[in-house]
Amino acid sequence: MLPLEGIKIVSVEQAVAAPFASRQLADFGARVIKIERPEGGDFARDYDHKVRGMSSWFVWLNRSKQSLSLDLKRPQAAEIVDRLTADCDVLIHNLAPGAADRVGLKSQAMLFRNQRLIVCEISGYGSEGPYKNKKAYDLLVQFETGLVSITGTPDAPCKAGSSVADIAAGMYAFSGILIALYRREKTGRGGLVQVSLFDALSEWVLPAAYYGVYSGSAPARSGAEHASIAPYGPYFTGDGKQINIGIQNEREWRQFCIVVLLNQEIAADPRFDSNSQRSENRKALRAVISEIFRTLTLDEIVARLEDAGIAHSRSNSVQDLLAHPQHTERGRRRDIASPVGPLQALVPSILLDGVEPRMEAVPALGQDTDLILRELGYTPQQIQRFRQDGVV
Repeated sequence: MLPLEGIKIVSVEQAVAAPFASRQLADFGARVIKIERPEGGDFARDYDHKVRGMSSWFVWLNRSKQSLSLDLKRPQAAEIVDRLTADCDVLIHNLAPGAADRVGLKSQAMLFRNQRLIVCEISGYGSEGPYKNKKAYDLLVQFETGLVSITGTPDAPCKAGSSVADIAAGMYAFSGILIALYRREKTGRGGLVQVSLFDALSEWVLPAAYYGVYSGSAPARSGAEHASIAPYGPYFTGDGKQINIGIQNEREWRQFCIVVLLNQEIAADPRFDSNSQRSENRKALRAVISEIFRTLTLDEIVARLEDAGIAHSRSNSVQDLLAHPQHTERGRRRDIASPVGPLQALVPSILLDGVEPRMEAVPALGQDTDLILRELGYTPQQIQRFRQDGVV
């Protein structure tokens, strides 16, 4: 039995944040009913068509769910939602500001009808404050929190390469729902969980904010290097490849100089004898290390780094990820079903002893509509009428 088996979740979701939260719950056994617009569905279905015609984003976010196509703006939809949520454990939505109230998903009213219900609202900026009605997308929140200002090179800021605001909000929603479920076990009552992209990413940017507020200047943009630790970043080898190293303390720095650079005098150089000095003189430090690395191949450097116990990594492309030996040797790949045939996936990042996560199909739009409506007591004739009227 999976840990969340028997938990019913209805998710009015689109894009990334809410689907990411609900997929984590589905992975561990919750039944997730995904409500999508009959025309087009979750707009993440059309972010791209790179996975044999399906969206890479949608494939990532929506395995193991059931898809119910339902036009929430139709009057008949209200009764369907009432029936659907009458015995529901969790309702998730990430609708635009005010949209939930307009389609009958007002949180307090739903909590009054079902006191065991947990409602999780995922918004851009929260339900209060001057920004509460602003639309928010991942890149805009990266700018608003200041993340973009500290990301990139000294010459040009840039966004993070993945949707970090959405992912942060999705993970806090996932953990918030689990907390609410645990509280319900003790009190018998559900309640409201609120997560915003802005708050979630603000938490992740706080170390840089502390640095900036208390030092008077923000961390410098440093490309692929660490802004305040050196050496920590990429270097090129004599055979034209790239190695990435990370030195965390003075013991590691001395080991690096003795075993990797084969030059103990560098460790004693006053320009490099502490992390603050190395950071301040990072251009000179890079020149010293690069001169030695250019005389060695990648494999030679890796062998020395291993001997010295220095953290390092190779520079992989995203195409290398699924076939990475660390995934392969631990059996972390699975095939999942989809409307376009079997697709590769990775098991969840949370490994729970004795539990094999559920890795079921990515749904076609509305593929479970008839099944779910029949479970709610609707007759085939009523379902057909819903289809004719554009309700489902």
